[in-house]
Amino acid sequence: MEINKAKDEIAKLRKQLEIWANKYYDEDNPEVSDYEYDMTMNKLKALEKEFPELVTSDSLTQKVGGHVKEGFEKVEHEVPLQSLQDIFSFEELEEFKERVYKSAKENNMDSKDVKFVVETKIDGLSAALEYKKGKFVRGATRGNGLVGEDVTENLKTLKSIPKELPEPIDIIVRGEVFIGKKEFEKMNEERELNEEKTFANARNAAAGSLRQLDSKITAKRPLDIYIFNVQKIEGDIKFNSHYEELNYLKKLGFNVNPVLVPCKDIPEAIKAIEKIGDEREELTFGIDGAVIKVDDLNLREKMGTTTKVPRWAIAYKYPPEKKETLLKDIICQVGRTGAVTPMAILEPVKVAGSTISKTTLHNEDFIKEKDLRVGDTIVVQKAGDVIPEILEVKKEKRTGKETPYEMPKVCPVCGAPVVREEGEAVSRCTGIECPAKLVRNIIHFVSRECMNIDGLGEKIIEQLIDKKLINNIADIYYLTFEDIASLKKNGKKFAQNLIDAINASKANDLYRLIAALGIRHIGVKAAKTLAKKYKTMESLIQASEESLAMTEDIGGISAKSLYEFFRQEQTIDLINRLKEANINMEAIEEEGADNRFEGMTFVLTGSLEKFTRKDASDLIEKFGGKTSGSVSKKTSYVLAGEEAGSKLTKAQDLGVTIITEEQFEEMIK
Repeated sequence: MEINKAKDEIAKLRKQLEIWANKYYDEDNPEVSDYEYDMTMNKLKALEKEFPELVTSDSLTQKVGGHVKEGFEKVEHEVPLQSLQDIFSFEELEEFKERVYKSAKENNMDSKDVKFVVETKIDGLSAALEYKKGKFVRGATRGNGLVGEDVTENLKTLKSIPKELPEPIDIIVRGEVFIGKKEFEKMNEERELNEEKTFANARNAAAGSLRQLDSKITAKRPLDIYIFNVQKIEGDIKFNSHYEELNYLKKLGFNVNPVLVPCKDIPEAIKAIEKIGDEREELTFGIDGAVIKVDDLNLREKMGTTTKVPRWAIAYKYPPEKKETLLKDIICQVGRTGAVTPMAILEPVKVAGSTISKTTLHNEDFIKEKDLRVGDTIVVQKAGDVIPEILEVKKEKRTGKETPYEMPKVCPVCGAPVVREEGEAVSRCTGIECPAKLVRNIIHFVSRECMNIDGLGEKIIEQLIDKKLINNIADIYYLTFEDIASLKKNGKKFAQNLIDAINASKANDLYRLIAALGIRHIGVKAAKTLAKKYKTMESLIQASEESLAMTEDIGGISAKSLYEFFRQEQTIDLINRLKEANINMEAIEEEGADNRFEGMTFVLTGSLEKFTRKDASDLIEKFGGKTSGSVSKKTSYVLAGEEAGSKLTKAQDLGVTIITEEQFEEMIK
């Protein structure tokens, strides 16, 4: 290759790797697999080796690929937290051995005396822990190797980190923060049920959790740590070998990497690497390779490091295992929010040590993008050694008997219509009484802005469902004192308070009930408008789609959602049972109501000092007005606070009346 072409190719590879590294290290949101990243990095290394005059200090081959996240204090590492050189074959391991033996010979050491230690390369986020007089004083991420992020408070939430050592020593140790396989799967399942974005892999989940600005969030994540190195130790304590110092760390109470294999030579190291590869699926934590280290600390010091990696250690990366299998069927699961998720049922196949028989297909778009059909031969692998995923379809193996898949039109759990709205990837069950959605529906129904049943929290709701005391929303109003008291030891006072709260909610205004039903696109504001216009639940149910669409604040999509919701058998059944329980179904007209803002529209902009946005909006609505998020010719007033921006400018251009907080106060007196 000509040097000019090499220069262009190197620039292209560096740019791509920088983008991927930023996504991986800084955003904890990888775009490509580790394998694809490693292979691209290898291309860059090969070109830089062929054209050394093109190597620059800002290349990712010469530096660690992370930065300090904004919001954290910077920590300068006393001892750099370096990366490791990756290899992908045992031939490369032999080359590493020759370099080690050459260095040993130069330092008058017999190669027969050179020993190695093989460890698992844990797939997590590297961190340094610093102790003064035996007390944990500071913890930091690797960052760029020289400067990291101060995450002391977050690391203190990890139970596996000793806060005080049995010896009053000054020591800095390095470890890998990670999330175990089972813990990761459970966390992702919960996020999927709650319709939160799932983590791509355990490494990024751990990194994102440790780098939270709020340690309370970190404390909720199942983080763990394994220590794998002594960075620095003060005093008279000396070690001859790496194996020896790790055993000392165990005695101090550190959670040391559990896979630690001493090897007398490279053939033994290869056996250890192969054994780890064969048994990796049985490990409780994810790995992305095996690390081979020189055991003799004196030789390590003589060998030294480059600007990026130590010369005395190397990382063997296992290639991802891919297998072909049969897509036997596609079924759907319904999450707590009503999301209908397709699931692939596979001919069981062993991949990376475990048997895969099913995997998520995410949504309808994923199925269409891959052109998946029931009966297809597909290729699967394990993403991050944890999540099974479908890579591709072997279309050349199709026989013509394969069946294209269509998402269900009705919920597989309750039979209610399933809808996928424009602009969304997710299909949803619309049934108000769907058992899969029951917990989430009740949580919404009893919430403060809806029926406001104080004391009926998520745990109590789950207990009531588990004990089969409630099977749908209406059952809340048929609970007895004894039912509730049975949930807690000495629960009589709790039961009476909850019964009182349930009974009090029966007299709520109609808008609260409308909002509590959880109709798509209908929030509290729209519910108030509907209650004001239709006065009774019966009138709202009987309203035509056209009439609903002509209601202020209700567009065509909301009108369609409302109309179809009130035509479902589940909805009619629920409304009838609520009526039988004497729930108020009419709008409450306040006597002598002050509607001074009736017909007026307010827009709030800038920073308000005397009111929160919500308080100001509530006052406007109390006096019969409404708020909008945008300025138009129909806007009556713009309430402008400090640093008001484009909305204020637009109001001035349109000649809309602009008022201050003081003027607003006068208007509401």
